[in-house]
Amino acid sequence: MKIHIDIDCFFVSCARIVDPSLEHKPVAIGGRSDTQIFNKEAKNQSINLENSGSFVPTFFKTYEESDDKDAFRDSDGRIRGILTTSSYEARKYGVKTAMSIKEALSLCPQLIIKAPNMSLYQKLSHELHAFLQTKIPLIEQASIDEFYGDLSGWIEDEDIPHFIDNLRHEIKKELKLPVSIGAANTRYIAKLATTYAKPFGCKTIYPHAENIFVNSIKVDAFAGIGRRMSKKLKSAQIHTLGDLKARRGTVESWGAYAKELYKRVSGLSDAPIQTSHQRKSIGISRTFDPLYERAELRRRVHILARHLSFAILKLEVIPTVFHLSIDYEMNQKSHKNISLCEIFTEKKFDSLCLALFNEADNQRRLCVIRLSINCSSFTRDSKKELSLIGFAEEQKMKKLTDFSQKLKEKYGIDTLKWGSELC
Repeated sequence: MKIHIDIDCFFVSCARIVDPSLEHKPVAIGGRSDTQIFNKEAKNQSINLENSGSFVPTFFKTYEESDDKDAFRDSDGRIRGILTTSSYEARKYGVKTAMSIKEALSLCPQLIIKAPNMSLYQKLSHELHAFLQTKIPLIEQASIDEFYGDLSGWIEDEDIPHFIDNLRHEIKKELKLPVSIGAANTRYIAKLATTYAKPFGCKTIYPHAENIFVNSIKVDAFAGIGRRMSKKLKSAQIHTLGDLKARRGTVESWGAYAKELYKRVSGLSDAPIQTSHQRKSIGISRTFDPLYERAELRRRVHILARHLSFAILKLEVIPTVFHLSIDYEMNQKSHKNISLCEIFTEKKFDSLCLALFNEADNQRRLCVIRLSINCSSFTRDSKKELSLIGFAEEQKMKKLTDFSQKLKEKYGIDTLKWGSELC
C-alpha cells in the first residue's frame, strides 16, 4: 500500500517549535511579496532549489529577528499582504489560507501573525525527509511539507494502521512536528485519506472499503480537481466523487486529463514512488504596487533576470524556452515567449528578458502590478541541439559568467549587479 504524509499547518508548526508559547493559540503566517528585491541596497537574498509549490518561493529574503508586524506593513504603515497558512484555532474564526491579513484580523482580532522563515522551513523539511528514509524503503518528497511512501513488501497490509500510528507519534517525539498520514492502494486515494485524518491523525482505506469512503466526498476535495474542472463537473450535476464514478462516459468525453482523473478517483490509476525529481522549469515573479514608469519596470526586469540567471547556473542546465508575462491593472495581461538553443550566459539572458518585456508591454497606458519570467525545456529534457553560430565568442562570455557565478555563490547573489539596476 501507499502512504501519504502531510505536516499539519507546517509553517505554524515550525513557529511553535521556536516559540512554544504559540501552542493552542490562533496563529497565522503571513506577509507581503518580497519586493525588497528591487531596493538598490538589497541584500541577504537566499535561494531554494529543492522544494517548490504554493507559498514556497525560489528566492526569499533571509529571515531576520524583528517585530513580525514589520513584515506586512508598507512604508505608510498600512497592513498589507496575505496569509500563507493558519492554525486550526484560527480557522475556527473563519481565517483561511490566501486571505488578506487585514480581513483575517477583522475576523480574529487576537490572531498572532508571524513573518515567514523559509530557512527554518527548509531545515525542518530536510530533517523529516532524512528521518522518514530510516523508516520507509521508498520515500518521495512531493513538496516542502508532503511525502509519499511505498510500504509494499515492507509492512503487511493488516499491520499498516499500527505502523502509521506509531510513525506519526515518533515524528512528533523526535522532530516536534505534527503530521497526518493516509494509507490506501494508490497514492491518490492515500492523499485523500490524509485530508480526513487531519489534524494529527491517520486513516487507512482498504480496497473493500474504498467505495464507501470515496463516494460521498465532494469533488472539490480531490487533488487535481481545480476550480475550472469543479465548475464543469457541477454544471453536469456531478457533485460528489460517487457521481463522478457513475458518469464515466460523460467525464471521459472531456479529454485525456478527464480520463486520467476518472481513473484516479476510481483507484484504477497510480504512479510509482520517485525518490528524486528533476526540475522541468524555473521562474521568478513579483507583485508590487501599481507602477507606470517604464524605466523603473525595465530596471526591475534586470533584477529579476539576474536572480533567475543565478538559479539556472546553479542548476547547471541550459533552458531553451523563455517566457515573460506582465499583469496590468484592470485585469489586463500580456506575455511573450521565445525558443532559443544557445549556450546560456548571464549577459545574453539579461538582454533577452529586456527584449521580451519591450515586446510584451502592449498596454503602455496602464500601470503594471506583476512581472514574471519563466524558463523551461532544459536541454537535458528537450534533447535540442545547441546552435554553433558564434560558438567561440559565446565560450568567452561563458567563462565570464562562470567567474561571476563563483563570486555570487561565495559572497551572495547581490555581490555583483548590473549598472542599469542602480539607475
